[in-house]
Amino acid sequence: QVQLVESGGGLVQPGGSLRLACAASGLIPNYYYVMGWFRQVPGKEREGVSCIGRDVRGQEYTDSANGRFTITQDIAKGTVYLQMNNLKPEDTGVYYCAAVSGLFTQCLGTSLYRYWGQGTRVTVSL
Repeated sequence: QVQLVESGGGLVQPGGSLRLACAASGLIPNYYYVMGWFRQVPGKEREGVSCIGRDVRGQEYTDSANGRFTITQDIAKGTVYLQMNNLKPEDTGVYYCAAVSGLFTQCLGTSLYRYWGQGTRVTVSL
């Protein structure tokens, strides 16, 4: 069974940085997985932030994340990271890690993913 555990959230001032981590277990070796980061705020739907193929074939970012966030992965450790720089109050929310096996042309849609973590909260505020 695939399990995803997020960490690294917290309170940070605007302009600050955080590094989120998603530790994955139960992934089948030699399968192609896509890993994504999503954000949800109260009253709104969960939205994609960034995603990456397991063998780094491609990365996607939303417009708001592009240029400020960087997604990377350490396949040996089974961990995906989201480095978030120059954080803004609108980045506040619960960040979820997700995974799905397969090849896709786009990977920011929530309906694509089969496995989800429990989330880590990010608050950007003075």
